[in-house]
Amino acid sequence: MESEIAMNEKDLIQQAKSDPTHFRQLYNLHFEEIFRFVIRRVGDIETAKDITQQVFLKALLSLDKYTYRDVPFSSYLYRIAANECNQFFRDTSKVRYVSMDSDIQSMLIGEISPEDTSTESELSDLSKAMESLSVKELLAIELRYFEKKSFKEIAFILKISENLAKVRTYRILKKLKTALEKSHEK
Repeated sequence: MESEIAMNEKDLIQQAKSDPTHFRQLYNLHFEEIFRFVIRRVGDIETAKDITQQVFLKALLSLDKYTYRDVPFSSYLYRIAANECNQFFRDTSKVRYVSMDSDIQSMLIGEISPEDTSTESELSDLSKAMESLSVKELLAIELRYFEKKSFKEIAFILKISENLAKVRTYRILKKLKTALEKSHEK
């Protein structure tokens, strides 16, 4: 099934490369997930719409340079979206926004401390711990746990090796676990 989707996506990309009007299909296929990714980061609907449109415009304009690398086209869009969000924060000096629903928080706490059950205070402590992460660390966690991306996709988006994506993710989880443990000692 997954390889079937990849083949279809490859065909869509080839069609869009030869005739940009076919890009609309790629846009329709990926708009919602890229918009959700952006809105979680910027926290404003209008800004998220603008950034998402910019992502797709840049993807269209550079489509002739795009080469399929055994990861979904959406990974290419996530890479552009992450860069556009970072540029937005640099240009506006706005504070980075992190939106986590309770399911994501509980899952992340379960990943950090599988033996614990998440309490209200742990969820609050997790939010505080996440604030201490760098932009790159936060992006890795978002891609893995919020967007459910594979390490291969994360590696592509962050322009690192797959092994390094795994190592970084587990180091960040360890950092979060340490921060949670310190907050429990207080």
